[in-house]
Amino acid sequence: MRTLTPLLAAFALAAVTGLVAAQTTAATAPTLVAAAPATATAATPTAVAPAGLDERVQQAKSDVIKLNRDLLVLEEELLFPASTQVALFVSMDVGQLFELDSVQIKLDDKLVANHLYTPLEVQALHRGGVQRLHLGQLKAGEHVLTAFFTGQGPHERDYKRGTTIKFDKLAGARYIELQIKDSQAKLQPEFEVKVWQ
Repeated sequence: MRTLTPLLAAFALAAVTGLVAAQTTAATAPTLVAAAPATATAATPTAVAPAGLDERVQQAKSDVIKLNRDLLVLEEELLFPASTQVALFVSMDVGQLFELDSVQIKLDDKLVANHLYTPLEVQALHRGGVQRLHLGQLKAGEHVLTAFFTGQGPHERDYKRGTTIKFDKLAGARYIELQIKDSQAKLQPEFEVKVWQ
């Protein structure tokens, strides 16, 4: 299915190229015939034709871009229908007690996501950003999600923590948020998993 989009985009580009070639041939043919009788009248059609041709080429390019966008949306809907879709996100609430290095996620003991964080990504999470780690399909029923967080905890000690949650996948999309929070009472980071409808 993934080869469908490049093939259709290549087909649309070939159609645009053929249109431009045909218009260029049509635009130059009358000029050659008209060039023999009078040079003053031959200059007028060639001056107007390139402007019209450029507009048509730009319109064709715009149509190809719109078609490509529509094909990408259609491909995502076909590959990840809403009835079986599951999306996993990571967010931070304050996050001063934990410096995130990596996250590893398993669904039903199958590794689905593994991400190493750059300092810029960690800063974005501190400012309230939410990162989508995984988008996939999951059949209806009970499932187990396990997430492992690696980084530096309080007092710059290496810290690896895991959290597990069981959830039911019903009809419709399921969104799961993995949130890193600070527990000021314990002076430890906490890792929560929220399942959204």
